[in-house]
Amino acid sequence: MITHPSLSLLQNGLLSDFSTPRVMGILNVTPDSFYSASRKESEEAIANRVEQIISEGGDFIDIGAYSSRPGAEDIPLKVEMERMRKALSVVRKVAPEAMLSIDTFRSEVAVMSVEEFGAGIINDISAGELDDRMFDTVARLGVAYIMMHMQGTPQTMHQQAKDVKEEEFIKEIFGYFAIRIQELHERGVKDIILDPGFGFGKTLEQNYLLIRWLKEFKIFELPILVGVSRKSMIYKTLECSPEEALNGTTSLHTHALMQGANILRVHDVKEAVECVKLYRKVMNQ
Repeated sequence: MITHPSLSLLQNGLLSDFSTPRVMGILNVTPDSFYSASRKESEEAIANRVEQIISEGGDFIDIGAYSSRPGAEDIPLKVEMERMRKALSVVRKVAPEAMLSIDTFRSEVAVMSVEEFGAGIINDISAGELDDRMFDTVARLGVAYIMMHMQGTPQTMHQQAKDVKEEEFIKEIFGYFAIRIQELHERGVKDIILDPGFGFGKTLEQNYLLIRWLKEFKIFELPILVGVSRKSMIYKTLECSPEEALNGTTSLHTHALMQGANILRVHDVKEAVECVKLYRKVMNQ
């Protein structure tokens, strides 16, 4: 049986652990995220999305103000800060005790989100590579850190995807995480969550290879986040659109849970929560 390590996070007096899988609901406050239905820009839309995530059983709200879809525009820091501050102001009015994850690779956005709004997790798609101050910032802030593997940047990652032998591909990712984890540990960061980075600089086949190898990431003894919701690895395989990829998403979520995933980062919270509930029933948890 796959076991789930119990990393505990303390935020706003609430303790959360991953002895059972958790669901993280996506809140995109961008005009260009790849799944159009996830875009929430007005205060009303943001508030409604927050209420939906909570009412449907989401454990965390992951807020992104910079689209990381392939080929996305590289927006200025000022724009990301303005979007994030607006979203966080609304979220804290609607759900003052909500557990918040901040999807950003910029240390300035991380500082503002934690110090002004009490966010407890920084979700960095670049694992500190797009801002060399991020690791020190996370250490100083004392928050949990989601570290993702990505080749290139959102603007170049599809150009970076290359077919290599299976063992070389997996060895590169494991080596990458081993080095970055050590760098964080040297700074005193202990609450680390690993995200293999589905869709970020990987070929279609490499994404499925990662799913098959997911349980092997348990060697790091850290929680694993899986973000496959409605992504191209699903809709390209099924020859459909992101809007039609919910069933495929649930299928991969089930497999990811069987392989030891601790957090599902999703657009569709209700369906993911049901998936976790059924998984736990099957596993007699």
